[in-house]
Amino acid sequence: MSAQRRVDESMDLLNDIVRQPIDPDYPPPGSGASPRRSVVVGIVLLLFGLMAGSSLASTLRAAPQIEQERVELQARVDESAARVDALREEAAELTAANRQLTQAGAGLDPATRAELQRLETTTGAGAVTGPGVVITADDGEGGGQAKVVDDDLRQLVNQLWRSGAEAIAINGHRLSSRTAIRGAGDAITVDYRSLARPFRIEAIGDADRIVAEFPDSPGGQWWAYLQQNYGVAFELGRAGELTLAADPELRVERAEVVR
Repeated sequence: MSAQRRVDESMDLLNDIVRQPIDPDYPPPGSGASPRRSVVVGIVLLLFGLMAGSSLASTLRAAPQIEQERVELQARVDESAARVDALREEAAELTAANRQLTQAGAGLDPATRAELQRLETTTGAGAVTGPGVVITADDGEGGGQAKVVDDDLRQLVNQLWRSGAEAIAINGHRLSSRTAIRGAGDAITVDYRSLARPFRIEAIGDADRIVAEFPDSPGGQWWAYLQQNYGVAFELGRAGELTLAADPELRVERAEVVR
């Protein structure tokens, strides 16, 4: 006669899961990890700590040296820029002296001399003095779209030309028909020379006409929009007398004898 089946025999699997939810291969709670595993984990953590500490120590030791190199590099850049500016001024002086000697030796008549002076003024090849206007422009607060960019200066310069300006300079750099105003990252360059803010634009010409035409002109409306929406600084005023040096980068590339 076979043994009588238990009523709950079909539930043995469920009963085992309830009585022992953890797999027998895992150590019971509170028994702790195996000694070997604890040693491995400790070694890994120790190595990680040594690597992190070594990296941090190297960074801290290198920080003063990196800062010193940055300061020295900036000093060399400033020194080179000052040397270039001095050479530009010397080149402009020599060019003006050479021009005077050339004109004196050529024996030009007054009419030809006046025409030559007019062309030098128009092209930027000669220094010019006279009344005009001075404009000061600068970034607004907050950066981003409140920064003055190369397109803004082009709009301004083009409007000054349209209003009859005879000669224009930005931060002392004379503009000519071949001058390029471009953006280079966060900087604005004139003939590949970086400009520092604030921007000072000097224009020799009829100050009354320039001041009267500017507000309603395309360039004036452009800058009015920048002022109203982005807080860009802009100030236009008359100047009794301005002196703008010749463009030292301007050279004669082609010439033709007229008989």
